[in-house]
Amino acid sequence: MSLHDDTVLVLKAYEDGYEGQDELRQYYLDHLSAHPEDGLWKACTDGHVTASALVVDPARGRVLLTLHKKLRMWLQMGGHCEPGDTTLAGAALREATEESGIPGLTLLAGGPVRLDRHPIPGPCTQHLDVQYAALAPADATEAISDESLDLRWFAYDEVADMADESVVRLVEATRARL
Repeated sequence: MSLHDDTVLVLKAYEDGYEGQDELRQYYLDHLSAHPEDGLWKACTDGHVTASALVVDPARGRVLLTLHKKLRMWLQMGGHCEPGDTTLAGAALREATEESGIPGLTLLAGGPVRLDRHPIPGPCTQHLDVQYAALAPADATEAISDESLDLRWFAYDEVADMADESVVRLVEATRARL
């Protein structure tokens, strides 16, 4: 199965228990239908699907955020799908592992936690982000990647003071799923 086909299946199965995202989910599916060859890749100037994961430590009530090098914002780990990715969940886990430096992350069961569509500067107009949550092992030690200015653990109730509304909603949806 191709990454495109896997992504379509993930989106068709997506059920958001936090807030109604049916229209947004349909937008993603329509985008992939209109762009069967490039809808997952940076080269698609109409936008492309991205995969991200909020790294969470439920035992300590905290999440790991990255200070994104280009955007200079506190965000969850994530980014572009790559040709070697075979599943969208795998892409999200790869991105979370690469950007957090934490081996042994596992995705929270149940598929994506949220969808988030946001504009981006440059030749591409938007990211259609499929957001997962990744559970950190008890002994997790983070390591800053080339894509980050900083990595920091935040208590759940600190996120609203540090990150934008998209990240706050992702934390809330993740906590509801835990």
